[in-house]
Amino acid sequence: MRTAFIEQLIVEARRNPSIFLIVGDLGYSVVEPFAAEFPRRFLNAGVAEQNMTGLAAGLASEGHHVFTYSIGNFATMRCLEQIRNDVCYHRYPVTVVAVGAGMSYGNQGMSHHCVQDIGCLRGLPHMTILSPADAKAAKACVRWLAENPSPAYLRIGKAGEPVVHAAEPSLDGPCQIVAHDGETAIVGTGPILAEAVAAAEQLNQAGRSVDVWAMTRLAPARAIDVGVLARYNRIITVEEHVAAGGLGEIIRSRLGAHRDLRSLCVPESLEAVCGSQAALRRQAGIDAIAIVRAVICSGPFAADAGAGGA
Repeated sequence: MRTAFIEQLIVEARRNPSIFLIVGDLGYSVVEPFAAEFPRRFLNAGVAEQNMTGLAAGLASEGHHVFTYSIGNFATMRCLEQIRNDVCYHRYPVTVVAVGAGMSYGNQGMSHHCVQDIGCLRGLPHMTILSPADAKAAKACVRWLAENPSPAYLRIGKAGEPVVHAAEPSLDGPCQIVAHDGETAIVGTGPILAEAVAAAEQLNQAGRSVDVWAMTRLAPARAIDVGVLARYNRIITVEEHVAAGGLGEIIRSRLGAHRDLRSLCVPESLEAVCGSQAALRRQAGIDAIAIVRAVICSGPFAADAGAGGA
């Protein structure tokens, strides 16, 4: 997904001379093509994300559309005040790009877990949040961002995410990626959707019809954006994020009272655990096996049943 991001950003930079990229001393083997083609529109700010964001705001005030790029929580929570004060309050066209969404860097430990970012940035004024599931969606997001410059957050995976979209998705609302006209919908955001698709395949082969929807744009979220989900008797949301401020909370707040809406998310108990992303997803209860279990569960979903829930 990182490669898809930079490839599309190069395409947009050829069209738009205002596009500028600032990195926080990372992205090697990924960002070099942009730096080589646009050396006067590229800057390495070093390991100084707060300064990086301030630089981006300053450049944006002079007419640039700036993309900042760093590892998930470093690009967001480490400089949250600068994003709020310097970017959002002034409505500057700065797109914060966080690579390694969720637990992509799980082996690095809790300092690299990016699982509170959506909740933190949703509270900022004028902020758009995009969370693509695969490379196709990432390219669609970059194109949309280039056409709609404003304070924004692009949350992407690390590398090698499975393709789940048959075509580039619309960002106007949920995009259906598995359709079986079932009574249950699985709704996910970000690369965790690959687990939802794997679960749906198992369930549909077993005779349980479920549909899978991708939510790429998380903020601003309008009731009309999720209205298509109201027809389902059961909705299960899946996210590589904690419950607070995440996808489950967004869907619940927009749909209102619903007979059966359950959330699979990252439990707080996982904060001190290291491991591969696959291992952490399994332990969090948000992998395909946990999703299948949640769908076939006949009673109310419980967080202590072996999965993170809300």
